[in-house]
Amino acid sequence: MTKIGSGGAGSGDKYGRYALEPHSARATNGDTALCGDVGPSTSGGSRSPEVLRHFVGKTLKDGSKNWPTSTKNGGAPSDTQNDNAEAVAKDLTKLTSEEKTIVAGLLAKTIEGGEVVEIRAVSSTSVMVNACYDLLSEGLGVVPYACVGLGVTSWGC
Repeated sequence: MTKIGSGGAGSGDKYGRYALEPHSARATNGDTALCGDVGPSTSGGSRSPEVLRHFVGKTLKDGSKNWPTSTKNGGAPSDTQNDNAEAVAKDLTKLTSEEKTIVAGLLAKTIEGGEVVEIRAVSSTSVMVNACYDLLSEGLGVVPYACVGLGVTSWGC
């Protein structure tokens, strides 16, 4: 979510506004390609905060731009490597349990063979995304496979 710039609340259009590339006068118009960036210090920007769907629609351009590193004015990559990936990861940790389940389900749909399972009867929550592939070897009677997983487990009392 974009944040209020230095002008503060109540002073007009002060939230950052997602764009494919930041404007040369970002301090005044508020255009940004960085997830969670602050608004302009003077005028311009957005009247309300922009959220992840705005970031994806306006800034990522179907994943071909500004990922995992944002773009500076002029089209060059940001000096901070993976700044957008880190900002999105921080936002994901702030989601509720239900929102995390939805996001995990959407990720699983994009990965062939991915699956999300939620068991509510246990006092822990696990979100896992696994991708498994067969490692075909000629002359072997057994077909080995490899799995790579990404997940988070939290335990409750």
